[in-house]
Amino acid sequence: MKMGAETTSSAAVQALGNSDDDGTDSELHTFEVSFDEAGIRRRKSSLVASTRPQGRHPQHLTNCFVHQLLGEFGEEGNRTPIVDLPSASQIIDKMPLEPLNQHAPTQSRLLTKQQLSDMSLGIRELSKKLAHMKLKPKVRNIFLLTKIHDDTLVEHTRELSEWLLKSSPAYNVYVEDSYEHNPLYNYQEILASDPSFTGRLRFWDVELCRKKPQTFDIVIALGGDGTVLYASWLFQRVVPPVLSFAMGSLGFLTKFDFQGYQETLTRMFNDGFLANVRLRLEVTVMRSQRPNKKRDLVEELIGEECEDDTTHRPGETYNILNEVVIDRGPNPTMSTIEVFGDNEHFTTMQADGICVATPTGSTAYNMAAGGSLCHPDNPIILLTAICAHTLSFRPVILPDTMVLRVGVPYDARTGSWASFDGRKRVELHPGDYVTISASRYPFPSVLPLDRKKDAWIDSLSRTLNWNSRQRQKAWVEGGKADGAQP
Repeated sequence: MKMGAETTSSAAVQALGNSDDDGTDSELHTFEVSFDEAGIRRRKSSLVASTRPQGRHPQHLTNCFVHQLLGEFGEEGNRTPIVDLPSASQIIDKMPLEPLNQHAPTQSRLLTKQQLSDMSLGIRELSKKLAHMKLKPKVRNIFLLTKIHDDTLVEHTRELSEWLLKSSPAYNVYVEDSYEHNPLYNYQEILASDPSFTGRLRFWDVELCRKKPQTFDIVIALGGDGTVLYASWLFQRVVPPVLSFAMGSLGFLTKFDFQGYQETLTRMFNDGFLANVRLRLEVTVMRSQRPNKKRDLVEELIGEECEDDTTHRPGETYNILNEVVIDRGPNPTMSTIEVFGDNEHFTTMQADGICVATPTGSTAYNMAAGGSLCHPDNPIILLTAICAHTLSFRPVILPDTMVLRVGVPYDARTGSWASFDGRKRVELHPGDYVTISASRYPFPSVLPLDRKKDAWIDSLSRTLNWNSRQRQKAWVEGGKADGAQP
């Protein structure tokens, strides 16, 4: 599939074909993505060239849960009310497990405007379809994630582990590696209670999540919204469906009550489940290679120097579910921040910082900074200043097809700090910036089969007391409110 007549580089993406009935593997399909000559001189290494040919980009077929569904529904849409999905183990048995970073795919920020639009539209349409159909996964490897510092939850994790292992001999249960020596969990006692548990109760660590996320068919989280955010952080690219039991202090992302976990899981494994796909943002740190106060970041990104792609180099990349925040950090003075959207300079702001949030993150730091509340189904990006030094900087809502760049100008008095979902924190020196775009790897969340359509509004009322006030008394005969003084 050629994307330009003249090519200078190419990348091959391999996707596993379905196995034949006789058990032999079908041939691997290879997609070749070639770039035209203008691709060398693109607008920085953080944006694609405006001259790159437009059109639908080839689907990057991976073991990502959402990508499998896009392939299932992409052509004519789904034709059955229940979709049977293969287990991750069935796919893994047919292919060697390699670290995902050995064959890094095209990043979201490097897609053209048309490609970003196509990707967002495809995920949007998929989300609509999933609201009306059940998915029935073939579950084998179950990932348990618990707020480990809560002793009560450790005991619940043990209870859940034993129940899952007893439910089916096909289930393998993965718990955090620290549980191996946790006296409350008592790993050795669990194994001693039933010999069949040996080899089926396993441990996961951060490295396994990073290199082999396709190992797991489903994630079961015990905790609050922070535990769900940690699941997103662990699975930076391929994310298994996440089923979350509400056992924390907030409940925007936790949809199930743990007291009925046996009935919930039995029904889900036997009958299937509904799913919701939530937007994540891909954020890449771009480091300046020519720090000099006489240089101009605006000129480098959209001005006369914009074709020089040697001024910055890409650094770390993160996929986030809530928000990326650029703030002043420990500096006593406010930050100076440049904000760009696609190939335009939006503004230069002076503030304590800026918050770029997803709809899921609209009820977190974005709300505390005065940003809008946003239903998670909306395909948007929220831009909110943190204590801006002007009264006119109001929150802005932008489309998810826009690539934002937020950076520190070369002549700024101090640097800034960037944080990603409140976990990773890196310093941005003068001349550095971050690119922010809709991620190709959204976050799939399992929903109850009998869910309410207004569950998000219920969450606002329950957790935030949204618009809670004493009701005004009604007028009574005579034109006075009941109990009002004459």
